[in-house]
Amino acid sequence: MKSVSDLAIFSKKPAFDEKLHVGRPNIPDETAFLEMVKGVPERRWLTNNGPLVNQFEEEIARFLGVKHAIPICNGTVALEIAIRALKMEGEVIVPSFTFVAIAHSLKWQGIEPVFCDIKSDDFTIDPAKIEELITERTTGIVGVHLWGRACDAEALEVIAKERGLKLLFDAAHSFACSHGAKMVGSFGAAEVLSFHATKFINTLEGGAITTNDDELAKRIRLIKNFGFSGMDNVIYLGTNGKMNEISAAMGLCMLAEMERLIEINRSHYHLYLSELDGVGGLIVRPYEENNNNNYQYVVVMVDEEEAGLSRDQLLKVLHGENIIARRYFYPSCHNMEPYRTLCPEAGKNLPETELASNMVICLPTGSAVSADDIKKVCEIIRLALSEPERVKEGLG
Repeated sequence: MKSVSDLAIFSKKPAFDEKLHVGRPNIPDETAFLEMVKGVPERRWLTNNGPLVNQFEEEIARFLGVKHAIPICNGTVALEIAIRALKMEGEVIVPSFTFVAIAHSLKWQGIEPVFCDIKSDDFTIDPAKIEELITERTTGIVGVHLWGRACDAEALEVIAKERGLKLLFDAAHSFACSHGAKMVGSFGAAEVLSFHATKFINTLEGGAITTNDDELAKRIRLIKNFGFSGMDNVIYLGTNGKMNEISAAMGLCMLAEMERLIEINRSHYHLYLSELDGVGGLIVRPYEENNNNNYQYVVVMVDEEEAGLSRDQLLKVLHGENIIARRYFYPSCHNMEPYRTLCPEAGKNLPETELASNMVICLPTGSAVSADDIKKVCEIIRLALSEPERVKEGLG
């Protein structure tokens, strides 16, 4: 591209013939996956703690260094089960700048999510804001590790201990990431992992709950299997949260390729850093290289005043070029229903959340994206920001 007229908003011909998506699934070696799946119908053991699910559980627990890593059918059900197993009730403090599944998982069980603001440096829940939100009805805190970067787990653990609160972490973005000397998955009373198709490691659909608490693990295992303890003996209120064998097969094959996928993501992240270096109004959110990272999310902040275009205007340009970048997290939970109606004034106490939700773009990366793709994406961004007024005219 040599001029802004080459942009699709002027030429009407997108730069990419096929859409380049954020979150397009990583896929393991097809032959290895089909070979593993082949044994499932041969054994006629499709679900209910089959051998592949048990192997997947053992490998996750060993990798993360935790006593228990219990596979669940998906991340949202894992959240619901963890909340139930922790006996949370009343009010639970959560960030609004996150995926709505957390708020829904609480509300679904009659628990009020109380939205807390985030820190301006890493967009995770701000421990300094939590104390003022604690009431006599507060029973817990849910911290969220965002885009593979851990939140301030130690500060949250101190607050939870001092105030007698249950502490749960959502680690949906952070499998294979570390914080200090510990792997994400070993903080708080429990952590919830997601193995959804868009995540770094996927099981088609899936999740897991990790914990070092034996009694909590026992309750989780009861709840995820209808409360059964042995045959015909229901002793606890439960649901169906079991992972199936095909999903576990996918997970095991993905684990075998984890280092390859990390290297792809790391290379893509550094290429974005290089290609967007010095572009006014853009900040690529950094990873802490002294921690283990999965590098799954390339997150860019758009400063409208300096860039000349708003985040949403730049997003329209990218979408017009078949680059399906995403806003994370927009709108934030407090601006979604039913919370928008229930807490119409919540945004007044969430200034950092409001700011971040209007600045963030996640750019395509992962094994489905090539280095040439990334160079073209960055060229389009540089070009759009080089003549913002013409771009605005083209957008109408």
